[in-house]
Amino acid sequence: MPSANSSGARGPQAILGPENDLTYNDAVKPSIALQNNRELIRQAVARYPVRNARVFGSVIHHCDADGSDLDLLVDPLPGATLFDLGAMQVELETVLGIPVDILTPGDLPKRFREQVIREALPV
Repeated sequence: MPSANSSGARGPQAILGPENDLTYNDAVKPSIALQNNRELIRQAVARYPVRNARVFGSVIHHCDADGSDLDLLVDPLPGATLFDLGAMQVELETVLGIPVDILTPGDLPKRFREQVIREALPV
């Protein structure tokens, strides 16, 4: 799977550790991974039955840190399964080299669901 960003440079990638577990690049902030790989993220998301991918959490509040995760909010299309969301998460983590959380609006706790949806920014 190609991992070049729009400039053709290779971005950070997760690698498989001794037990085939993903090993993340803790030196990369999610905001930097997003900035450098935005088009790659859009292309990956487009392969799954979801739409309207948005960023929320620490990245949009400018408080992400090395080793924190990239929070993505997506709207599932009819027929989308947890397997689809899981596969998308694994693909993005592998390509970006950072932890990625993928949630749907229904996954968010009601007490702050509307705020997250309102604040989320398009990928």
